[in-house]
Formats: sequence, structure tokens, C-alpha cells
Amino acid sequence: MSIEKTSATADQAAVENPEAAAGSDVAVDPRLLVRERGFAGYISEFKRKIRAGDLGSLPVVVGLIIIWAIFASLNSNFLTAGNLSDISVAMVGTGMIAVGIVFVLLLGEIDLSVGSVSGVAGAAFAVLNVTHGMPEWLALILAILTGTVAGAIHGFVFARIGVPAFAVTLAGLLFWNGFMLQILGSNGTINLDSSGLVAKLSGYYFSDVAAAYGLAVFAVAVFFLTTFFDNRRREAAGCRPVR
Repeated sequence: MSIEKTSATADQAAVENPEAAAGSDVAVDPRLLVRERGFAGYISEFKRKIRAGDLGSLPVVVGLIIIWAIFASLNSNFLTAGNLSDISVAMVGTGMIAVGIVFVLLLGEIDLSVGSVSGVAGAAFAVLNVTHGMPEWLALILAILTGTVAGAIHGFVFARIGVPAFAVTLAGLLFWNGFMLQILGSNGTINLDSSGLVAKLSGYYFSDVAAAYGLAVFAVAVFFLTTFFDNRRREAAGCRPVR
């Protein structure tokens, strides 16, 4: 009873004086600060976490800024609209794979076959669209289904048969890589039609610097605003915010 009373008293004090609570070394439920001060509560909680040594993604952001500053000083074309577009296009494939693999890692598992499976899906699209003349939209759907089937096979062997994910995906890496080379043929590469939608999307570059940076800032702002308002809704429902 005394412990509960002490905890309740501390929580009440944090609500009544969030600045003092945020500046103290005592761990304070961030929901108390947010409910009391809204966006300012997030700022106070961020400062408290920094003082406590919980840097989160801050080192990554600072590192990116330093890298960009160094590259920009070495080459004046680095921060141009065309180069930003080129970087954005180049990171799409890796970024999508990374987003998917996060869920596997959160479960404490591993998937070594993501590169080979994505390669098979891309090869399937190219073969169906270029070699067999299939419409892009249909070839794209079948390519996605190809990757889905490969993942379903891995999942079945792992979940139903009980083979460890490391062994399953390692075998998948070798098998799907060989399968990709097989369907591509002796040349090993297939050039997409330059007039097709996929080629146009991957070959489009911004020429206006303001438009390129404006789109980048807009995307970042949408992400942070979406996260902020989602956390507010979770706070209102009494759920733990997403960090």
C-alpha cells in the first residue's frame, strides 16, 4: 500500500511540475508529460532522454549530416537535384528489403535469402515483360506473386517442418540465385523497354533544386507529423507511445 501511495504521489508531482520532473534523474512516464504539455512535453522528454544517455536515432542523423557535408565539400554536384534523385532511386530496392527484414529481426530470426528472392522477382518481371511481351502491370503482379510464393515456401519449411530459419534461408539463397540465372538465360541480363513505365520511373530525375528539396522536406514532415499525431491518439487511448 505504501509503495502504491508513493508512486501515485510521484506521478501527481510529475503532472503538476513536468519541467522539474523532466529535469530530474528520476524516470518519469513520458505520457504524463505529453498529457500535461502536448508537443512541449515531447520536447521535455527528448531532453531528459538525451541527458540520461538515451540518444536514440540522434547519432545516425548527426552522422548523415556530417557525411553530406563532407561529400558536398568534395563535390559540388552532390547536393544537386539530379544527384538527390539518383540516390533516391538507388535506395528504393535496398530500402524496401530493409523494411521487410526488420520484422524478421524483431522476431529474433534471420533471412539470408532476401537478395536472391528479390532478384528472382525482378528477373521474372523482366522475362515476362520483355521476352514474352506481357503487359507491365500483369508482369508486375506475377513478379510479386513469385516473391510471395518463395517466402511462403520458406515459411512453411520453417514453421511446419521445424527447420531453423538460418538453414532454410541459406538454402533459399543458393537455390533462388541459381533459379534467377536460369530464367535470365545465357546473357544474364535483360534490358527493360525504355518507353515502359518502370523504366521511366527509375530514370526520372528532378531538374529543379527547389522541387527536389521541397519533396524531401515534405516527406520528412509527413513522417514526423504522422508519428506525432499517432502517438497523441495512443496517449489518449491510454496506450504506450511508439518510440
